[in-house]
Amino acid sequence: MATGYLIIQARTAQDALPLSGVQIQIMDDQEENIYRMTTDESGETERIALETLDKSLSLDPDFSGIPYISYNVLALADGFNSVHIVGIPILEGETAIQPIEFVPMQAMQRTPTVTEIEIGMPAVSMTENRNQKGSVMDSRILRQVVIPNPITVHLGRPGASAANVQVSFPDYVKNVASSEIYSTWPDASLRANIYAIITFALNRVFTEWYRSRGYNFDITNNTAYDQYFVRGRNIYESISRIVDEIFNEYVRRPGQNAPYFTSFCNGTSATCAGMSQWGTVSLANQGLSPLQILRSYYPQDVEIAETNIITGVLSSYPGTALRTGSRGLDVQTIQTYLERIRRNYPAIPAITDEAGVFGESTRAAVAKFQSIFSLPSDGVVGKSTWNKLSYLYASVTKLAELSSEGTSLGIGTVPPGSVLRLGSTGQDVITLQYLLNVAAEFNSAIPAPIQDGNFGRDTQQAVAAFQSAAGLNPDGIVGALTWQALYNTYLGAGNVIPPSVDNGATEYVVRSGDTLWLIARRFNTTVDAIKRLNGLTSDSLNIGQVLRIPTTAPADGSYFEYVVRSGDTLWKLAQRYNTTVDTIKNLNGLSGNNLSIGQVLRIPSAGTSSTPYFEYTVRSGDTLWQLASRYGTTVNAIRGLNGLSSDILNIGQVLRIPVG
Repeated sequence: MATGYLIIQARTAQDALPLSGVQIQIMDDQEENIYRMTTDESGETERIALETLDKSLSLDPDFSGIPYISYNVLALADGFNSVHIVGIPILEGETAIQPIEFVPMQAMQRTPTVTEIEIGMPAVSMTENRNQKGSVMDSRILRQVVIPNPITVHLGRPGASAANVQVSFPDYVKNVASSEIYSTWPDASLRANIYAIITFALNRVFTEWYRSRGYNFDITNNTAYDQYFVRGRNIYESISRIVDEIFNEYVRRPGQNAPYFTSFCNGTSATCAGMSQWGTVSLANQGLSPLQILRSYYPQDVEIAETNIITGVLSSYPGTALRTGSRGLDVQTIQTYLERIRRNYPAIPAITDEAGVFGESTRAAVAKFQSIFSLPSDGVVGKSTWNKLSYLYASVTKLAELSSEGTSLGIGTVPPGSVLRLGSTGQDVITLQYLLNVAAEFNSAIPAPIQDGNFGRDTQQAVAAFQSAAGLNPDGIVGALTWQALYNTYLGAGNVIPPSVDNGATEYVVRSGDTLWLIARRFNTTVDAIKRLNGLTSDSLNIGQVLRIPTTAPADGSYFEYVVRSGDTLWKLAQRYNTTVDTIKNLNGLSGNNLSIGQVLRIPSAGTSSTPYFEYTVRSGDTLWQLASRYGTTVNAIRGLNGLSSDILNIGQVLRIPVG
């Protein structure tokens, strides 16, 4: 009997939080227990060996049976709903990685529900015909080829009433490749198929194939129209590593920017004008390269192009791998990412190298990060590792931002009494949009709307998706039942998000040039208080050392934490929260005015305006009277809140609009 392997990864909030101590049961197809395991501090189980069938069966297009043995998994985690997965295919010599998306239990929920996931056969084994249609010409809808992060996938036929899910683009490609073909195929065959999968999806995005037809998604998972995607399924390590390497590369014609329409089918039970999936195996065995395989099915002049425009990535890959001995700002960037990610993934060792210097401790931290996220553990930051670091950094800082924002918005525990629907505006809409963002962080079937105080179509769709997930009537109207479900979801999530401040202390990672005296001044405390809290007997510090810093409220009242976003300045924050630049700088120990995306600032809440408001950017044709009428307030109230001495407005001007 042959052997394959399985690893379980238990994480939540788009991988921002690993879940340790999760109880995992591995079962056969009769639900008989084979293994019982628990996840480690990185939310991962050990790799276990499982019996399966000979690899040769998955390489034979004429084999009509199922060329693997499948297993089931039951995952139980305190504070979260349970997950039961049926039919994880185990292939000889391959490592199956089963990620589990845990959703927190709602407040007042006594027992967990169970999410059922059934994986089923790969598309290459299906007999249904594929009728993929798309544009093969350079029909420019978008100006540039952009990697969508996330990509929105419709779980059904285009016109069917089905859920949409939002997935990071690399994870989408890994899922589709694992759902379409066998990971045992030769490397050149896997790469040719993955190029076709990437390019197919990018063609849909570039041409806005569905969105231009009025749909609110980028692609479907229906094989008659698009390519196969199974929400919640396992992926394979061999496929994962290829995707991390090439997910921003695609097929095009010379002189054209558009991704070519790379249609495909299995080439045995179904034939098509595009690529034969089984045919790629034969060509790879003949020694053809991935590009030669692609040119066997598509025009002879197709080429592989690359785009570095990736939405949701804070900093693009510099183009040169970083390794031991590298120096500069790019090194400091990945050190900053690792230091922040390490707070959620403590298995990553501390970096003690000087900022911007890639030494041994940086290499060790990189290698451990790579091991946790199924990348080659070579300690070198190439494109794959850089992009994964960027994704994870964005996830952990976004979660921290959502946690602190709930405090600044004053969410509390009692829902508003208003009824909101399409066209509603004001502070309650901002609260609604924030709560939907929290729900979306833990459930990929809920889109995250922009928090602008306007109940538009995107917010309506997010409400309906939340209502469906909560078992409510998905009418897109927020009444008492929906408000309560949103608050229960928010309070349940709050039980599993680690606080940014713990027992009056916050964590700080020591950087080059830090001293206890400087840190004490920065955080408005004393050297002795820091030493007592951390059990220090001397004033010596090490770069990368994690200190607990005692927090104290400012003399004039309390404060809340705010995570800096793109476009923020000290002046804008001071205006927004009715305080001064100097007050913010003194409270945070800042010597300059520069801010970094993801930086956590303490904002004095004693200075915040007693009048709740949301921000509005003036557009062409706006007048104070029109804005007052639109948002249910008065001209004098807007003028007073913004310190206006006249009624003249400028396009692009940001106004604070009173609500409530």
